[in-house]
Amino acid sequence: MSETNTELRVLGSSGYGRAATKDDGFNWGTAAAMLLFHLGAIAALFFFTWKAFFVACFLWWLSGSLGIGMSYHRLLTHRGFKTPKWVEYFLTWCATLALEGGPIFWVATHRIHHQFSDVEGDPHSPIDGKWWSHMGWILSGRSMHHDTTTLARYVPDLTKDKVHVWLTKYHWTSNIIVGVILYAIGGLPWLLWGVFARTVVGLHATWAVNSITHMWGSRRFATKDLSTNNFLVALFTWGEGWHNNHHAHPVSARHGMAWYEIDLNWYGIWLLKKLGLARHVYKVTLDNLPPKPELVRDLKAAGLVATAAGND
Repeated sequence: MSETNTELRVLGSSGYGRAATKDDGFNWGTAAAMLLFHLGAIAALFFFTWKAFFVACFLWWLSGSLGIGMSYHRLLTHRGFKTPKWVEYFLTWCATLALEGGPIFWVATHRIHHQFSDVEGDPHSPIDGKWWSHMGWILSGRSMHHDTTTLARYVPDLTKDKVHVWLTKYHWTSNIIVGVILYAIGGLPWLLWGVFARTVVGLHATWAVNSITHMWGSRRFATKDLSTNNFLVALFTWGEGWHNNHHAHPVSARHGMAWYEIDLNWYGIWLLKKLGLARHVYKVTLDNLPPKPELVRDLKAAGLVATAAGND
C-alpha cells in the first residue's frame, strides 16, 4: 500500500467509528434536540388534520428528495451532475430543513463513509452495532463535528464557497423560519406536523440507509462493503435505498438502475436536465456498465467525486 493510502487509512481509522470515539463523550446538545423533536412528533399524533399531514408530506419531499438526496448526496458529495449556482444553493437550503447538519459537515461525513465503508474508520457502520449505525453515531463522538484538517482534506470544494460556509453555519435557521410561517398559517397542527413529525420521519429514513441497507437487502454488485439494495428504504428516501448500486457506482446520479427500481431523486435530476437546469449528468445503467475499477483509497481515483464532464 502506498504512503498516501496508508495515511488516509490511518486518518479514517483513528478518527471515526465506535472504537475511535469511545472517549469523546456524549453529545448532550444533540441528544436534547433529538428528544425534543421526537416528543413533538408524538404530540403531532394528537393534533392530526389532513391539511397538516399534506403540508408535512410536501416539506418531507422538499427536504428529503430535493435536499438530502439530490443536493447533499448526488450533487455536492459525488458531483454526479452540475447545476447553476442558484439552483445548487436553493437545493442545499432545502436540505438544511432535514436537520441533518450543514452541507460541509454532511458531505465530509459521507465521503469518509465511502472511503472506509464497513471497515475501521467508517463513521456509521453496523460492524459497530445496529444501534450505532442507525442513530448512536450522532449521539457520541465527533462524526458530525469535523476539525479543520479533516474538512480541508475531504471538502475543499465546499469550504472555499462562501455561500456553503454560511449555509453550514446557519443551517438551523431554515426550520425556525418555516416553523414560524407554518404556525402563523395553520397553528399548532401545522407546526407539529410540518416541522417535528416530518423531520423525525426524514431523519430515521436517512439513518435507515446507514443501518438497514448495510444489513438487509439484495446485492447486485460484489462490492467490498456490506451495502444492499432495499426496496422499502428506497421508498422512504425517494430512491436512496438502492444502496448497493450506489456503492458500486458512487458518481452515478441514477441509483435505480432497473425499470422497477423506483428512484424519485433521479426523476428529479432528469427533470432538471429537461428544463435546462442540470448538465453533465453522469449515469450508469445495466446495459452500459463501466469497467470494474481498481481498489484504491484516493477520493478522486476511487470515483467518489466526478472528475469528468459526465456522460449526458
